Amino acid sequence: MFQQRLKFFRSILYLGDLALVGLAWFGAYFLRFYLPILPVTKGIPPLSLYIMLFLLVLADFAVVLPLSGLYRRPWAGTGHALWPVLRGVLIGIVVAVTLTWFLRPYDFSRLVFLHFFVLLSAGLLLYRPALRHFWRRAYPENAGERVLIVGSAELAAQVAENIKKNPVLGLSLVGFLARDEKKVGSQIAGLTVLGSFAQVADIVAQQHIQVVIIALPLGAHESLPVILEGLSEELVDVRIVPDLYRFMSLGSTVESFEGMPIIGLRGSRLEGWPRVLKRVMDVTGSLLFVMIFSPLMALIAIGVKLSSPGPVLYRQKRMGLDGVEFEMYKFRTMRVGAEAETGPVWAKPDDPRRTRLGAILRRTSLDELPQFFNVLSGEMSLVGPRPERPELITQFRSQIPGYMLRHMVKAGITGWAQINGWRGNTDLTKRIEHDLYYIENWSLFFDIKIILLTPFRGLINPHAY
Repeated sequence: MFQQRLKFFRSILYLGDLALVGLAWFGAYFLRFYLPILPVTKGIPPLSLYIMLFLLVLADFAVVLPLSGLYRRPWAGTGHALWPVLRGVLIGIVVAVTLTWFLRPYDFSRLVFLHFFVLLSAGLLLYRPALRHFWRRAYPENAGERVLIVGSAELAAQVAENIKKNPVLGLSLVGFLARDEKKVGSQIAGLTVLGSFAQVADIVAQQHIQVVIIALPLGAHESLPVILEGLSEELVDVRIVPDLYRFMSLGSTVESFEGMPIIGLRGSRLEGWPRVLKRVMDVTGSLLFVMIFSPLMALIAIGVKLSSPGPVLYRQKRMGLDGVEFEMYKFRTMRVGAEAETGPVWAKPDDPRRTRLGAILRRTSLDELPQFFNVLSGEMSLVGPRPERPELITQFRSQIPGYMLRHMVKAGITGWAQINGWRGNTDLTKRIEHDLYYIENWSLFFDIKIILLTPFRGLINPHAY
C-alpha cells in the first residue's frame, strides 16, 4: 500500500515531466521563430527538423531527470525541488546540445535551447505544487484509509510520525493500542491510546479501521499471536514493522526470495548496473587524467629522484573494499625509512620526516597522482572513502562505531569527507559520518559533483601536510 501509492505518485510526476519536456520544446520553437525576441535572420527551419531532434531530447530527459534526484522526495516543496530541477534541466540540455554535433549538417538554434531551459524549468517547478493540490483532492489527508497502530513504544510513535510526514499517502491515523492497560487514554504523537492488545477486534469494529500496523519492540513480540488471532476474522489490511531500525544501515532492503521475506540490514547501492557504470567512469576518467597529467608526473618523478636518495614511488599497505589490503602508490615525500623510525602515525605540521619537495607535494596533494594506476588496476575508485593503514584501522574500529562500514565500497582518490575539510589528522567521527553519507547516498551525479569540487576544496587543504 505504502510503496504502491508512492510509486503511483512518482509515475504520474514522471510522466507529467516528460509531457512538459514536449510542451517546452515545441513552445521554445514557436517562441523563437514566430514570436521572436531577436530577429530571425536565417529563415524559419522546418518543424520536422525539430521533431526529429525532439525524439533524442525526450530520450535524453527520460534518463537524466531520474538520475538528477528529482524523484527521491516527490512530495517536497518547490524550494527543495529547485536545485534538482535546475540541475536536471541543465545536464539534459548539455547532453542534447552535444548530440546536435552528430547531426551535421543540420543547424539548430541555440536560442531554442535557451527558451527551452526557461520554459521547462518553470514548467517543472509549477507542475509540482499543482499535482500536489489535485492529489490532495483525490487522497485527502485524514480522510483516506483509517489506520490503527498496535504498539505504544518508540517504534510505534516513529511509524505515526512517518505517516504524518507523507501526506501523499492520504492515510487517517486513528490511534494506538498498548500492551499495558494503564496507558489507555494517554497521548502518543498527538493521538490517543484507545485500548489494549486484547481489545484489537473490538477497536477495529468500533473505529471502522481499514489498516492495522503492528509496531512492537523486540521484547513484546510474544504478544503477536494474540493480536493476529484477534484480527483473524476482521477484513483489514495488516502490516508489521519489525523493530530493526537500530540494526539497519547503508541500503537496508526488504525483498522476497522463494516466497520468504528477507530483510537486508545493510548492503551497498553499488550492485549490478551502478557498479558497472562507476567502473566505466573510473577507467575512462583515470585514463583521461593520466594523459593530462603525464608531463607533470614525469617532472615530479625527476624532482623526487634528484631531491633525495631513494625510489620515486612509495608503496604503502592500505585497506580497501571488503577489508582487502592492497599497495597504494604515492610519490615519495619522506626520507627512506622514515616510518620505520616512528611507526604508523599521521603526518603533522613541519614534519621533520618530509623532504623539501615532499612538503610541497603533500600540501598540493600532487603526491597522490600515481593512485590513478591503483584505480586502473581496480584496487581503488576515483571517488570513495580514503583508504587507511591496517595498523591504524585496528585501533579505530574499536573506538568508532560503524568504522568498518566504510569498506563496503572501494577506497577513493577523493571523497565527500575530503572536500568538506575532513582529511588527515582531523575529527575521525566527522570523517566517518561523511563517508557513510556518501555510501548511503551514492549516485553517478554525486561522484561527478565530488570530482568537480575537488580542485577547489580538496587539493590544497590546511590539514594536508
